[in-house]
Amino acid sequence: METLSSAFQDTIKKVVTLSKSSTVVDEHNVYQQGQEETLPYIDHIIDSLILPDSGIMGMDHLSALLNKAREDKACLLLLEHYSNLDLPLFSYLLRRHSERGKEVAAALVAIAGVKLNESSPTVAAFTGAYTRLVIYPSRSLQGLDSEKDHDELIRINAINHAAMKSLIDIKKKGKLVLVFPSGTRYRPWNPSTKRGVREIDSYIKSFDYMCLVAINGELLHVRRENADSNEDMMDDYVSKGQVHFTAGPVLSCAEFRNAARANEKIEDKKQAAVDAVMNQLELMHQKAQALMHA
Repeated sequence: METLSSAFQDTIKKVVTLSKSSTVVDEHNVYQQGQEETLPYIDHIIDSLILPDSGIMGMDHLSALLNKAREDKACLLLLEHYSNLDLPLFSYLLRRHSERGKEVAAALVAIAGVKLNESSPTVAAFTGAYTRLVIYPSRSLQGLDSEKDHDELIRINAINHAAMKSLIDIKKKGKLVLVFPSGTRYRPWNPSTKRGVREIDSYIKSFDYMCLVAINGELLHVRRENADSNEDMMDDYVSKGQVHFTAGPVLSCAEFRNAARANEKIEDKKQAAVDAVMNQLELMHQKAQALMHA
């Protein structure tokens, strides 16, 4: 199988040439507006790989969530995560679904880790096509030393503080905040990568409504030999395939969270809410998979 960089070398060069994405994140640029000039080139890559009958299921649910957002409600999208093309694919299929799909795509603001900006200029160029709010994920703090990494920890705190301020500002401005609750791409050989991170409980707590979105099918496949090292999507394998996104109904965040935490025997209430999200996503995924193969 070819890697993304070898299969689409010329197109990738064009994306990098046109990109204005910053490869360094600080507290002044955590909110980054998507760069539409590069979208046609990324869409071309997807066009070359995606098979017919791919699409969005549950558009009525996404439309209803957008209506809530336009009524100044804080709205959240929680998606499964299989590859670094998940967001580009979601945007692509939304924009090709209908005019309403284009409106949903335009309202997306993805929560993205700093590595997508800082790991390489090429990855930053691809990431830069989509509007996002950049954070420093808690799992990336592992291994940092309070003394040796003092300056970096100050930068991290500044980035996350600015990101939270920006999130408060944007979440009631008609936006749909997109988060991958697993915090990382799923690796089939490592089941723990499909477990949700505790911090997602804070998102659910601070939002009004949400939709869960399952993903079936991939065009970009994580390479086992580099999956836990550099996270560079350019080294991942590409293949043609059919992809479906399935959106569930609009849910009250408070009601969902309270139900997930209701059992008095649960010790970790935050993890319980996230586990409930991941369990529901898995059920949606399995149901959609069965329909695809029916």
